[in-house]
Amino acid sequence: MSPQLLLIFFLGYTAILISVTWMTSRKANNDSFFIGNKNSYWFLVAFGMVGTSLSGVTFVSVPGTVGTGGLGYYQVVIGYFIGYFAVAFILLPLYYKLNLTSIYNYLSQRFGTVAHKTGSLFFIISRTLGATARLYLVINVLQIFILDRMGVPFIVTLAIILLLILLYTFNGGVKTIVWTDTLQTSFMLSGLFVCVIYIFRELGLDLGNTIHLMKGNHLLSMFNTDVKSSGFFLKQIFGGAFITIAMTGLDQEMMQKNISVKRLADSQKNMLSYSTVMLVVNLIFLLLGGLLYLYAASKGIKTSGDDLFPTIAVYYFPPVISIIFIIALISALFPSADGALTALTSSFCIDIIDIRNRSFKNEKNRIKLRKGIHLIFAFLFMLCVMGFKLIDNKSIIDIILKVAGYTYGPLLGLFAFGVLTKRQLNNNLLIAMVCLLSPVISFLISSFSKKLFFGYEFGYELLIFNGLITFFCLFLLSVKSNNKYQIKDDKHQV
Repeated sequence: MSPQLLLIFFLGYTAILISVTWMTSRKANNDSFFIGNKNSYWFLVAFGMVGTSLSGVTFVSVPGTVGTGGLGYYQVVIGYFIGYFAVAFILLPLYYKLNLTSIYNYLSQRFGTVAHKTGSLFFIISRTLGATARLYLVINVLQIFILDRMGVPFIVTLAIILLLILLYTFNGGVKTIVWTDTLQTSFMLSGLFVCVIYIFRELGLDLGNTIHLMKGNHLLSMFNTDVKSSGFFLKQIFGGAFITIAMTGLDQEMMQKNISVKRLADSQKNMLSYSTVMLVVNLIFLLLGGLLYLYAASKGIKTSGDDLFPTIAVYYFPPVISIIFIIALISALFPSADGALTALTSSFCIDIIDIRNRSFKNEKNRIKLRKGIHLIFAFLFMLCVMGFKLIDNKSIIDIILKVAGYTYGPLLGLFAFGVLTKRQLNNNLLIAMVCLLSPVISFLISSFSKKLFFGYEFGYELLIFNGLITFFCLFLLSVKSNNKYQIKDDKHQV
């Protein structure tokens, strides 16, 4: 593949992003940055969220899992689908009723400042690690397969990517991201479909033949019926549902886009249509995985796992298809990083330093502070990605998924306790203590689960277990409320 040709396409892609940024960020203010002036189109949010949820890791990793796990990942996807309904009909109505800019303001109104800041800090830690890990994994693919051959150092690649993300999120924030994510998701899905169609034609297969060959090569199994296994289908489905509730419904990045839609009903349309699209798209990614393994077998390619798709796309596809793959991979990279950077800035400004109530003379000073924090988080992203560069990349995604289970568990338990009970805590510091101890207890029990529970191994349901520990500890330390519990609407405007 010609480095010059790739550079031309990348510059063209960059020019499109900058053009969209210019059109959407004019006259932008903090309200535009945080919640898109509450004027986002629900269908654009729904489509753009597909790219945010899938990310470059899904683009590379999900097809690679088919070689060892068949279609087993789809068990989790079914759980995701169930979880989206809980987000749409339980959490979104609450957020709209309270007119929230940050979803963690709910914790402030329900329990007080300590709970508010505790919830926000758990989000900031988890999202920073998760977003930078995903960013690293995709940049590393580009680096290994393309940029090393062009003599471009990793640090330069990272700096260019982060600078580009800064350029189109710096002013417009959510208002801009809703449009850029839509564009990037279009490129990513187009690349997916082009690759699927090309392999079909190259192998001379149709869908029926592909399914038959996948079954013959043991690539079609889906449901795991081993109760003790971490991949047992009920664990995967329930775990997937609660992963969605926690990592979508209790995540400022994902909810920031949803609550930028003016009406609750439209936001719910967004969530339900998005969940349906995710069912289909993930199935196509798994089909692509099966096709890639069949293609690899026909060409004598020994690569598997995360390296399979990039290896075949870069070294075995025609140059045109290879370029489409690279553009699609880059498009998968940006939505998971730009939204995270914007959401982390928003959460820190609103939840930690309370930018709305600080004694600034005017909006101009608030915007200046918000931009400074945005730059600090971009620098933090760079440090984290460089840190991941020092670690074996094969283990990073497993580490991050486990960390997410521990960090989102307390958020799940805390929100569940607030929504499902009317009980109160006399000492708010207890909330912080419980949220800090719950992941530790979960880790210890998970580490010795095989001995304690006769061979039982925790999978994705560890998130549920962690949340339950938080919930019951808070319940034991709480007291009955004498008055009927009410929450006042959040009338603050940014």
